Amino acid sequence: MGLKSYLHETITLARVNLKRRLHSKWDSYPLGRKPRADAEKYLKLFDSAKRTEYPEADAVERESGFAIDREWLHDVALHTQVAIKSYKDGVIAYPHGRLLYSLLRRYIADNRPDFINIAETGTARGFSALCMAKAIADSGIHGRIVTIDLLPHVVPMYWNCIDDHKGPRTRAELLSPWSDLLRHIVFLQGNSLELLLSVGVDRIHFAFLDACHIEIAVMAEFKAVEARQKPGDIIFFDDVTPGVFPGVVKAIDRIGRSGNYSFRRTMISDRRGYAWGTRQPVLSGTLAK
Repeated sequence: MGLKSYLHETITLARVNLKRRLHSKWDSYPLGRKPRADAEKYLKLFDSAKRTEYPEADAVERESGFAIDREWLHDVALHTQVAIKSYKDGVIAYPHGRLLYSLLRRYIADNRPDFINIAETGTARGFSALCMAKAIADSGIHGRIVTIDLLPHVVPMYWNCIDDHKGPRTRAELLSPWSDLLRHIVFLQGNSLELLLSVGVDRIHFAFLDACHIEIAVMAEFKAVEARQKPGDIIFFDDVTPGVFPGVVKAIDRIGRSGNYSFRRTMISDRRGYAWGTRQPVLSGTLAK
């Protein structure tokens, strides 16, 4: 073996071992080693969340002409969105599921793709991926959602959700009631900044970015998606909330100033804002510094 080959294999092995050590942290009960509350506590939070009205989401649904089945949404949210928050005023809110569904249905209706590629960062328990998978299924087309998170998909753990009283479960087990939609979803574990670059598709029609909330990370994820989008394609950002996630807000401001995307923003509460951009036909400069 030559020196060059030896160094290459040594570096590759070091990277593999580093990834294993990083993953081991997330494979060992990262959200806690026991349930955080009993089922009654989660149901109380759920009851409050499902009764909350969101006029902004109503408006998007009317404009798009598509609205997700509300009972289906609440059922999925009970198992994948209702959690015990560690911060003060940790209100449970999941209108982004409604927005993602409506915008994706409108995109599919307008563009009629034979096959749609979707990328997501920040899988968590899988709520948003399921909402987008339902949009694909309800549209009657073929498509794939590649969703990335540091949390494992096939390692049993507690998820800080109502199902924890059943004991540690994998994400695959947690989402098994919606197995008909899982055929549209590919779950990847790892760093989104790295895996987004290696997703084997030439085009990303629709993307939902909700992983690391610092400016440099948001920009890196955005650039990985932008390179594979065409005019009319959409990228959706979670937590575009001034004063709470300033890094996300700064990134959206930079992207907006470039002129390459036309943005819409909405605030559904003091702690939760969203933005989605549509790729424009003419590139008008580079990203502002």
